Amino acid sequence: MFKEYKTIREVVGPLMVVDGVAGVTYNELVEIVNTNGETRLGKVLEVSGDKAVVQLFENSQGLQISGAKARFLGHAQRLAVSRDMLGRVFDGMGNPRDGGESVIPDKWMDINGEPINPAARDYPNEFIETGISAIDGLNTLVRGQKLPVFSMSGLPHAELAAQIARQAKVKSGGNFAVVFAAIGITFEEARYFVEDFKRTGAIERTVLFTNLANDPAVERIATPRMALTCAEYLAFECGMHVLVIMTDITNYAEALREVSAARREVPGRRGYPGYLYTDLASLYERAGRIRGKEGSITQIPILTMPEDDKTHPIPDLTGYITEGQIILSRELYKKGVTPPIDVLPSLSRLKDKGIGRGKTREDHADTMNQLFAAYARGKECKELSAILGEAALSDTDKLYAKFAEEFEKKYVSQGFTTARSIEETLDTGWELLRILPVSELKRIREEYIEKYLHRGESKAE
Repeated sequence: MFKEYKTIREVVGPLMVVDGVAGVTYNELVEIVNTNGETRLGKVLEVSGDKAVVQLFENSQGLQISGAKARFLGHAQRLAVSRDMLGRVFDGMGNPRDGGESVIPDKWMDINGEPINPAARDYPNEFIETGISAIDGLNTLVRGQKLPVFSMSGLPHAELAAQIARQAKVKSGGNFAVVFAAIGITFEEARYFVEDFKRTGAIERTVLFTNLANDPAVERIATPRMALTCAEYLAFECGMHVLVIMTDITNYAEALREVSAARREVPGRRGYPGYLYTDLASLYERAGRIRGKEGSITQIPILTMPEDDKTHPIPDLTGYITEGQIILSRELYKKGVTPPIDVLPSLSRLKDKGIGRGKTREDHADTMNQLFAAYARGKECKELSAILGEAALSDTDKLYAKFAEEFEKKYVSQGFTTARSIEETLDTGWELLRILPVSELKRIREEYIEKYLHRGESKAE
């Protein structure tokens, strides 16, 4: 039974105060019916005694307080979910944006989700192939992991997101789906994603939620939750392996700050609300695997670091909650390396669990360690050569400097359209390691050097 009140006292920006309410709960959905019969949606932000503060999903322009009614619907915001969502484009509130019919729901699900019992969680240990060497070879993504991408303004993170969505697959097989949440993006970017997915056929296995920059801030807060609710249905009800890509988390946090300022809350670090950590955790912790269920949710949140500062609250707190980070580099992008992934500060905390014999290849861990070490030393040698001149370098140092250059050119830089299998990635690694003397390959077992280094040479001949 709906509760309807005509006691709207004031409207301040997107916020509205309703007096004399009873039995109203936090996050409850509200319909506001204007004097001309027009309806707007909102949700309860706060209940204090018999007063409820309601946040409108649209602006409050033209709302006549005296004659308007607030109708409390008795439930939180929900999403109609069905398998038919695959291949469709929705707006940030889950309404079709592709001109198609509304989804006939299998069920309605609360967008805030249900917490996963920690005892029921299964450990992520299965490799996901993205087709990108810098991720697959060195910072491996594992099924059930949450691995953010830290980008900077002006860097091609949209292209990287589209590439991962197109190419990603689980090696062991099974139904794979991508849920893509675009938060606060421009119309141009939204069109790029939709057209790219349609052109490559990736749309068939993708559900796209697009929230545009001119949509209300509160819709921006709902968008990632809509996407994750859809992902939970596909993963745990339909048994699919779901990859959730969310871009851009910075826009989400800005919307959170905007709503917090409208509520006149005391700000925390850099003006963001004190509960930013908790709020981000309520999104990221919806990734994972559950024992006894075939499906899983893997997350790649993408965020733009304000002022390229990784100590900014958004990347800082995201790094605490998630299991590593992929960092994009402006320096590499200027050199023409695409995707410009800076492999040294990047990290995947669960990579050891998803690689090796039976998952990728037996030599994966050793070659990965060796490539990291060689690239780090190669960069040092290049810096030294820039300061002291090349003559100051030993012959081995010169080889390391050459290795660093070739590594960026051949391994990291592969363009946004090339998909490399894990075998190709590992073979490319061996090809580069041949630049160095065999005596320098200290992190690789003898048997692997014998098996793979020479095999690569014979292929090259």
